[in-house]
Amino acid sequence: MSAPSPFATGLSGRCPNCGEGALFDGYLKIADACDVCETSFENADVGDGAAVFVMFITGFLTVIPVLLVHIAFEPPLWVDFLVGAPLVIIFTLGLLRPAKGLLYALQFKHDAQEARLDE
Repeated sequence: MSAPSPFATGLSGRCPNCGEGALFDGYLKIADACDVCETSFENADVGDGAAVFVMFITGFLTVIPVLLVHIAFEPPLWVDFLVGAPLVIIFTLGLLRPAKGLLYALQFKHDAQEARLDE
């Protein structure tokens, strides 16, 4: 049996080894181990990578609609905030977990580890 796709497992929050168990124990906390195949996730450390990608994507997806509304209707500044703030919250909460799962699944597939000096 071939290993499941890191894109499918990461984006859906499933174990990158078996594709069945849950990767997360809570909203953003990666579980200690898979509840199906018992693969350990103790080495899980995606750092701030997911947050950086989500910030760039959210900024792009938020700025364009806010600018279009501002150019089309020339509303007061508070309307820009009224349109932009919910978009930022929705995109951030919607993208952060799949991005973190994807980064961890890719890290797991390629056996990525912290760099070490050979002595």
